[in-house]
Amino acid sequence: MSTPWEVDGHRFDVSNPDKVLYPGNGYRKRDVLDYYRSVAEVMTGHSRGRPLTLRRFPDGIDDDGFFQKEASDHFPDWIRVASVPQRGERGVVHHVVLDDAATLLYLAGQACLEFHLALSTVDDLERPVLAVLDLDPPEGTGLTELREVTRRMCERFRDAGLDPHVQATGGRGFHVAAPLRAEREFDEVRADLRELAERAARDEPELLTTEQRKDKRGDRIFLDINRNAYGQTAIAPYSLRARPGAPAATPLDLDELGRAEPQSYGLANMARRLAQKSDPWADLAERR
Repeated sequence: MSTPWEVDGHRFDVSNPDKVLYPGNGYRKRDVLDYYRSVAEVMTGHSRGRPLTLRRFPDGIDDDGFFQKEASDHFPDWIRVASVPQRGERGVVHHVVLDDAATLLYLAGQACLEFHLALSTVDDLERPVLAVLDLDPPEGTGLTELREVTRRMCERFRDAGLDPHVQATGGRGFHVAAPLRAEREFDEVRADLRELAERAARDEPELLTTEQRKDKRGDRIFLDINRNAYGQTAIAPYSLRARPGAPAATPLDLDELGRAEPQSYGLANMARRLAQKSDPWADLAERR
């Protein structure tokens, strides 16, 4: 069974709209589309012009989903696609570029639950417009401790001349991100973030680590800078996560951190949040 949709003059069919994608909560594909319709304006404001990687779950989150970089041949021709050269390999990958609500809702109808964005734009793939530090806590980390570390990392960003912005990832931790003017290439930005993270780990060696191997991290919070590289991605603001409860990546004001959790918001309550509060990252591009 298919249901016809029309968004901004673009028509497409959504197959199996009552297919349950979040079995533990009973959320169906139509619920996912309704969610993405409610966040389309703020979400596409962050994704516009940046190569997209999809994470699709045709049979719901209890079955294996898959990542997709190459745009499918059957995608409508009104969906923008950009050719992205593969570093170190021959050829290109044809990434969808998430510029508008119609593209977002079409992809949601294709059971795309998670949207992952490159940190640079298709206009200048080598120079990022965003730097991202992922605070990845091990099981058992207290929320108070995680929040305090996030605050201290924001202070380190400021000391480095960066403008920190916090996002609840919808997963286990928080992101500290900073807008950039796309003046430096990935390798230079990554080196500076590595130095910042390693200095933090040296100052708090019992609490923080930059160790890549999980078996060497112990019970320390991992300061992950790996997203800051050509071809790598970070979860898009307002993207759902393929986790029970359908949490979403959520930009936060810094003064919200004292009461926020990594999975505070999602399909069940994001529309209410946006009705009461404007997007905390709305001016991100102007603050580069």
